[in-house]
Amino acid sequence: QVQLVESGGGLVQAGGSLRLSCAASGRTFNNYAMGWFRQVPGKERQFVAAISSGGGSTSYSDSVKGRFTISRDNAKNTVYLQMNSLKPEDTAVYYCAGRRYSSRSYASSAYDYWGQGTQVTVSS
Repeated sequence: QVQLVESGGGLVQAGGSLRLSCAASGRTFNNYAMGWFRQVPGKERQFVAAISSGGGSTSYSDSVKGRFTISRDNAKNTVYLQMNSLKPEDTAVYYCAGRRYSSRSYASSAYDYWGQGTQVTVSS
């Protein structure tokens, strides 16, 4: 079993930056692809970014491409989401997710493990 714990959320002004972290338990973290999703009340969970198990391949939604960067440190069992040039529409609860495959996926149903979420609020 893998447990994921996000941190780094908070309140930031538009144009600012935040870095989210997701710490994973377990010795098989480096076998898992990881993803970040976000959700606002009343809407479905939305794909943000994903990274392969080795970190060599990444994917982004069109809405964050060029502003957000996903990365991982397998020695620390941690995945990161660097968020720059934040906009009010980026406000959401951000979730870290892991899947028991090395390849990325855009689909939330493809992920096996989820964190509890961390709130990101961007003020205008």
